[in-house]
Amino acid sequence: MKQTFDATQNSLAEDKILILYILKKVGKPLSHKELLELILMVADINYFYFQQFLSELTEENYITKHAGEIELYELTEEGTNALALTIDLIPGITKLKIDSQFKESLDSIKDKFSISAEYNPISEKDFIVTCKIIENHTITFKLETHVGSKEQASYLVNNWNHNASDIYPEILKLLT
Repeated sequence: MKQTFDATQNSLAEDKILILYILKKVGKPLSHKELLELILMVADINYFYFQQFLSELTEENYITKHAGEIELYELTEEGTNALALTIDLIPGITKLKIDSQFKESLDSIKDKFSISAEYNPISEKDFIVTCKIIENHTITFKLETHVGSKEQASYLVNNWNHNASDIYPEILKLLT
């Protein structure tokens, strides 16, 4: 009986690590639906366990849940560290399947919803920062602003890339 319990525990742990692995591979925040679709492509996981795993991973600060019009899940630094320590629990065949067979799905999700920011120099001390949200290959939000230093430009780009799902709804709220 103990052996069955240990096998079940390992399977549950593997599913949690699989969630972290997929979030790491995508490299962008994923909606609940997108994450579930990707998990179901490689694992036979019960929806209620999936919900429980998301809650536990969020409570343990391995993933962040961004609230907004669409709830997005993103891997945290703690999640990245935990994944590095436990990645060997995911069977090699599963990692291969994720890395190769559904690369198209990962690319599709990356393209469906993408947050990006960049800065370009105008002169030695002037930069233009461009922040965007792209959904289904269409720019749904774009903001450009002038800044007076490379450090400030870099800070804005980093802040947008990590907090756009919180910032964007606030901007819309202020505008309406």
